[in-house]
Amino acid sequence: MKTTIWGGLRAASLACAIVLGALASQPAWSAKDVVVAVAGTSASLEIHDANDTLTQAILKNVYQGLYGFDKDMKLKPLLATGYEVSGDGLVYTFNLRKGVKFHDGTDFKADSVKATFDRVTNPDNKFRRYSLFSNIASTEVVSDYVVKIHLKAPFSAFVNVMAHPSSGIISAAAIAKMGKDLGQHPVGTGPFRFAEWRQPDFIRLTKNPDYWQKGLPKVDSLTFKAVPDNNTRTAVIQTGEANMVSALAYEQVDVLKGNKNIDIVVVPSIYARYVAMNETKKPFDNPKVREALNYAINKQALAKVAYNGYAEPLPAVVPPGVEFSFKTGPWPYDVAKAKQLLKEAGYPNGFETELWSIYNHTTAQKVIQFLQQQLAQVGVKAKIRALEAGQRVQLVEAVQKPEDSTSRMVYAGWSASTGEADWAIRPLLGSGAQPPRGVNYGYYKSDAVDKDLAEALSTNDKAKKAALYKDAQQQIWKDQPWIFLLQEKLVWAHTKNLTGAYVMPDGSLNFDDVDLK
Repeated sequence: MKTTIWGGLRAASLACAIVLGALASQPAWSAKDVVVAVAGTSASLEIHDANDTLTQAILKNVYQGLYGFDKDMKLKPLLATGYEVSGDGLVYTFNLRKGVKFHDGTDFKADSVKATFDRVTNPDNKFRRYSLFSNIASTEVVSDYVVKIHLKAPFSAFVNVMAHPSSGIISAAAIAKMGKDLGQHPVGTGPFRFAEWRQPDFIRLTKNPDYWQKGLPKVDSLTFKAVPDNNTRTAVIQTGEANMVSALAYEQVDVLKGNKNIDIVVVPSIYARYVAMNETKKPFDNPKVREALNYAINKQALAKVAYNGYAEPLPAVVPPGVEFSFKTGPWPYDVAKAKQLLKEAGYPNGFETELWSIYNHTTAQKVIQFLQQQLAQVGVKAKIRALEAGQRVQLVEAVQKPEDSTSRMVYAGWSASTGEADWAIRPLLGSGAQPPRGVNYGYYKSDAVDKDLAEALSTNDKAKKAALYKDAQQQIWKDQPWIFLLQEKLVWAHTKNLTGAYVMPDGSLNFDDVDLK
């Protein structure tokens, strides 16, 4: 096969050699082992602490929730067969699926549902996913296969929450035995069981022989290989060392299109990219500064430079494709306006700051380099830094008090994995979601937005919900807590002999029906 990438065969051979060496250090694999090259690594496999898409994608193969989503983000029952909700919206009764076993051999019953939600709703555990479940008052075992979940207040998006990847049910026996060590040894009911984690190189899952969906899975193992460099990820699928590349390097799509052994798939996403500005720190407490920086960035050019055109300027706080999204933008590019606003804010010569990325892969590095150049045009000198997973947790997500935060500008992204506007706004911009309880990296606080979000969750009237979410999005757009950047498209590649895998609009991966022909 002729290779014509990144300056010729020498670069490709070097990249392949690096990965081949890493792969050679792994154990011998079964005939049907699917290898997925991914852009990053996981800090932990703790389902109640993971808030990055990659870790959720891995854990979805190990854990399952009462509900899930199909490939179009439509709700479907998984470990529950159905539910009823009380007239006051405070009690959800779930009928549970029989004949399901956990990976530790114990039976799936209501006691594990209770143990799971008791665990995540205990504030003493300080899980980062606490805010997703904080409205649960208690979980009641009615019988082995019936469970009631009592809420503190009506929560109209609750079943969507039950479909979120973090709602996977954990074995009660494993919780009792391992506690927080589950972050190293997850135990669920999914089609694959946790086998090995060689940090930071790969995570390997093996077939669950007792899986409740007969005939699945069709492969023996599933390995997620961390390959942060874009060029190297492309190389490993060309050589056949990987069957699939998630987060394919956008600039190399055209190269792979000519390979008869590889399929390229481009799908729309609900992924928003933005820069959160820390409003507790000067000068970002000044709304004119935040507005100026929104004008200072050429989003179309960013999409071309970093995403090879596979992205569009973000047109809303909640990306189109998420229920109750309302179009408010995109924000225009106007350098003169940006400079004028900075002058009015008292910064005629700009200022110095820091710009962090919560990712360290190549595309993210391109983004922050581009942003650095754009900001410099209006006098803002930004020192850039791409954080590794552990640094992201320590410096951004695990900060206990706003005054302890050392961040200024944080490049990040989010997909609302409940498919509904609540989870596209509340964990990022609700005042109760400031670190460490959520990912409100800019410490934004709006009483009006908080009120809209609370009222939207208290009603099942869709028209009322739409109006409340519209109002919240308009207020956020006016306040500019972010630099609103892009809504990206999802581009991935797989070898033609791989079938049944797909990427969902929230960026997560589904391997339930994966096979190698």
